[in-house]
Amino acid sequence: GLPSCLLCLCIGTSVYCDDADLEHIPLLPPETTYLYARFNRIGAIRASDFTGLKKLKRIDLSSNFISWADADAFHQLSSLQELLLPENRLTALPELPRSIIRLDARLNRIPSAGLRHEAFRDLKQLQFLHLSDNQLDYIPAPLPQSLRSLHLQNNNIQTMHEDTFCDSQDHSQVRRALEDIRLDGNPINLSLFPNAYFCLPRLPTGRF
Repeated sequence: GLPSCLLCLCIGTSVYCDDADLEHIPLLPPETTYLYARFNRIGAIRASDFTGLKKLKRIDLSSNFISWADADAFHQLSSLQELLLPENRLTALPELPRSIIRLDARLNRIPSAGLRHEAFRDLKQLQFLHLSDNQLDYIPAPLPQSLRSLHLQNNNIQTMHEDTFCDSQDHSQVRRALEDIRLDGNPINLSLFPNAYFCLPRLPTGRF
């Protein structure tokens, strides 16, 4: 009798609300582990939308009208591994739980000022960080050692610090995990920072 299972399709602990003309996130069953609410008209995310949903592992809100998310909307979701928010209208990212493995916020309107200070430093599980097609003007460092894929193409990044990827004081450092860095479509000239990549298994993709 919960609204989400009247508006959407509930199969086991997965809730499918794609293309359901929703304007807000419906009340979800407490056992929900996967939420798909793509191609709707959801405009905001409130902390109360996910209260008590301790088993949520994936939230997919791709292709909505989301321009606002409460700062603590996802912070208490201790099982959340994947947060998918591409093709929305966000200008700021909320705080993320330390369990997060994959964040996809491509095709939004997020400037660097819309990221918390050192937003990703303590996310020790984070492997995939995709923020392409936003309005970032610098690379959001420090980046956790767990990171495997960083997509920042089509932003406004013009410069970088030598310590963005590697510890300039430790030339024995090797970041084997971080094999996929995309910086193409930014005004930055990567050849101006030759000492920034010594610890990486592959050079970033971009203009040299």
